[in-house]
Order: sequence, then C-alpha cells, then structure tokens
Amino acid sequence: MQTIEGIKRRIDNTQDLMSIVRTMKTLAAINIRQYERAVESLANYNRTIEMGFQILLRNLPEEVSLAKNTQHTTLGIIIFGSDQGMCGQFNEQIGNLAMEELARLWLPKADRLILALGARLTAYLEALEQPLDEAWALPGSVGGITPLIQDIVMKIDTWRERQGVNRVVLFYNRPLTGAGYYPHKVTLLPVNWEYLRRQARKEWGSRTLPMFTMDWQPLLSALLRQYLFVSLYRAFAESLMSENASRLATMQAAERNIEDHMEALNALYHQERQRSITEELLDIVAGFEALTNSN
Repeated sequence: MQTIEGIKRRIDNTQDLMSIVRTMKTLAAINIRQYERAVESLANYNRTIEMGFQILLRNLPEEVSLAKNTQHTTLGIIIFGSDQGMCGQFNEQIGNLAMEELARLWLPKADRLILALGARLTAYLEALEQPLDEAWALPGSVGGITPLIQDIVMKIDTWRERQGVNRVVLFYNRPLTGAGYYPHKVTLLPVNWEYLRRQARKEWGSRTLPMFTMDWQPLLSALLRQYLFVSLYRAFAESLMSENASRLATMQAAERNIEDHMEALNALYHQERQRSITEELLDIVAGFEALTNSN
C-alpha cells in the first residue's frame, strides 16, 4: 500500500512534468507562428520572381529553347526531417514517402545521393540501411535558414559537376489547417519550364510592360537562382512549421493524459489521507476506551 508521502512525491513529479509539457507546448506555438510568417512573406517574394520570368520569357527570341531533354541518370534527394523528438511520426512519414518513391523508380543505390536534414531522420534512414551522402543539422530559427540554403545550393552544384546529378527532388512535410501535415514531394531540378511558360502567357497587370536592357542569359541565371532559393526556403519553413505543429499536437495529448493522471493521484491522495485520519481517530477512541475500562 502506498504511503501518503509517496503519493505526494508522485503528485509533485507529475506537476513538474506538466510544467515541462506546457513550456514545450508554448515554444511550439511560438515557432509555428514565426515559420508561418516566413511562409507568408515568401509569397510576395515568389510573386516578384514569377513576374521577372513573365517579362523575360515574353521577350526571348522564339528560336531559344529553354527545355533540355536530358536523360536522368543520377538522382539527388534532399529529405527534410527533425533534430528533436516529441513530434509523433513526423520523420517516419516523410522517410517512408522518399523510400516508396525510390522503390518505384527502381534506381540502384549507386545512382542516388541522399542529403538528410535532421538527426532524427538520419537515424531512421540508417535503421532502414539506406546509405546517405551527407547528414546535416537543421536551423533553430528563421534566421538560420538562409545560410543553410546557400550550403545546399553549393552541394547541388557539387553533385552536378562531380557526380552527374541532373535531377534533384525535395521531400518534406507540408502543414495543413490546424495541427496537421502531410508528406510532400517536389522536383527542384530540372526546372519546370512549362510552368514558367504559363507564367509568361499570363496577362500583365497594367498597360505598360516592363523592359530589360541586360543580356538575357545572366538575367535568366539570376532568376533561376532566386527560383531555387524560394523553393528551398519554402521547403524549410513549411517543414519546420509542420514539425512544430506535430509537436504541439503531441504536447496537447500529453497534457490531457497528465491531467487525467493528476486527477487520479489527487483522488488517491485524498482517499489515503482520509483513511489515515480515520485510523488515527479509531486509535484515539480505542485508547480512550481502554483508559475508561481500566478505571
């Protein structure tokens, strides 16, 4: 039978755990908001780049062919996971999507290079005996996204120059309304020229069409790098937002379980305390009766 002191210690430990869970829940909510703002601000930036493509492609000579028919040999894969735990099946879901896609493509391991982002995801892929080209840590805030994107762009350039990678695919979780998310795949390279051509055919928002005076090749190269930057930034922000949404949902479930456990402990504490008081009263009555009978 548990003592009152033992139950009280369990209640204190449960209260400490509740404090930790609520702190993590608050941090997750704050992180969701900062990454949500990053995604919102990215929309205007992306629209500016699309407008640049719209004007550039309108003014390119007709004989210029942007689409290149290249045979995909080596595939570069970038998978966005998490460094921290307490986020449910976040890493497993995105890792499984990537593995299912690789199985569908029938690519030998020698023809695929994987960059895993996040320690938890790395451990999961290694448990599946999936060889990784590299594994990197994730940024801890919005400010750390841009420097890491620069490193990824350099990594992609190295893949293309040294290992013949001509296709790069991103796998990351995208947020849903509320605390949900879903695994998502997007082709980063080769660029979807048909999509950009559709942008060029859109109606311009005013009667005056902008012009450019520099050569179209360096301008196109600059726009493409910005296009890659936006795609990678969106993947980072939405993945980190989804991670924190999953962690928030996990902490909310943990909070409910702790509240139920706390309620049961408090009921047990009051029950044991009442039993102890009753026993003390019975001892007093028995002692009183013994003294009365002896007289």
